[in-house]
Amino acid sequence: MMTRRALVVANWKMNGSTAACEAWAGAFKALPAPEAETALCAPAVLLGCLAQHLSQSCVALGAQDVSEYASGAYTGETSASMLRDIGARWVIIGHSERRTLFGDTDARVAAKVRAALACGLKPIVCVGETLAERESSQTLRIVEKQLTAVIDAVGAQALASGAVAYEPVWAIGTGKTATPDEAQHVHCNLRELIARFDPKAADAVRILYGGSVKPSNAAELFSQPDIDGGLIGGASLSAQDFYAICQAA
Repeated sequence: MMTRRALVVANWKMNGSTAACEAWAGAFKALPAPEAETALCAPAVLLGCLAQHLSQSCVALGAQDVSEYASGAYTGETSASMLRDIGARWVIIGHSERRTLFGDTDARVAAKVRAALACGLKPIVCVGETLAERESSQTLRIVEKQLTAVIDAVGAQALASGAVAYEPVWAIGTGKTATPDEAQHVHCNLRELIARFDPKAADAVRILYGGSVKPSNAAELFSQPDIDGGLIGGASLSAQDFYAICQAA
């Protein structure tokens, strides 16, 4: 089995400012570089500021969403080529908040992944179930359907160039966290799904856990064999807390 380097990604959501960018970057760069690969996904309006402050650091720049369109009359959209041009290397696609609040369907998520890959961006493909779906024992059916839509569009090998993130909707920003065993069960099934299409891609792809990860629970989650890092929300707003999570990975 391939040894996968841990990946820890900060997702600031709709938070931050130019002052916060400078303070966060300064605090993180003052610490020794972690062994885990790191990225920071921030609102599009802050990416230029972060590109400047994170230069000469180990933190890669990422966006939180991308348009499925390459260019043209799509007011308010941000294309993959624009993100790449400003210095982004990663992009979160299909986050549960995009799916539930802004109507991103499985088909649209797949189209966004295709657009990101065409411009050399690394997609972080998010999947996850609601509390109602979990309580009705539909977790695996839901996440497999979400991921299969992307695999059908771009192929399993394309996933290995980016990452997959399992983020149970009921655990995002609620303080609730899947137990390490619960998370591992889903991660293992996602890897087995990918292996049905491409065993090498399944071995290589990093599957992240997202959902109220904190310095206090990160090590136990990341000790699971199929959890290769995390997609970190609220805790990532603190450079020190994010660094502690990186160290746990």
